[in-house]
Amino acid sequence: MPILELAELPEGALIALDPGTKTIGVAACGASRGIPMAVETIKRTKFRQDAERVFQLYDERQAEAVIIGLPVNMDGSEGPRAQSARAMARNLCQIRDIPVAFQDERLSTFEAEEKLISAGVRRDKRKDIIDAHAAANILQSALDRLEMLGE
Repeated sequence: MPILELAELPEGALIALDPGTKTIGVAACGASRGIPMAVETIKRTKFRQDAERVFQLYDERQAEAVIIGLPVNMDGSEGPRAQSARAMARNLCQIRDIPVAFQDERLSTFEAEEKLISAGVRRDKRKDIIDAHAAANILQSALDRLEMLGE
């Protein structure tokens, strides 16, 4: 399946990924596409193992599509991290034919950290959950965009 635009995604539950070099943050929302929840942070190993865990979460959540955070530079250009996110999407689709779309993830980790700090989460605990919370921010941004598009 080709990479889709957000507006082309099927109805139903979604999962979002915040791909990093060492971890992949995962968030999800149900079929009603209500409030996104941080699910877990996957410690990266081999791509095939990482993908298996993503697909396991996808199936558990009965997701209809995956949204991957695209780390665009502040000037809107794409660098090596964005290329890596695009490669992840292509590779996931090669393993399993699922709908995938991208969402600009600029400042998602910063915003997640600010929220966790204001909630009083200690620094050592924040590092374990920050990527899943960043994925929740990515998912919320995607849901906000879909709402603006009239979806």
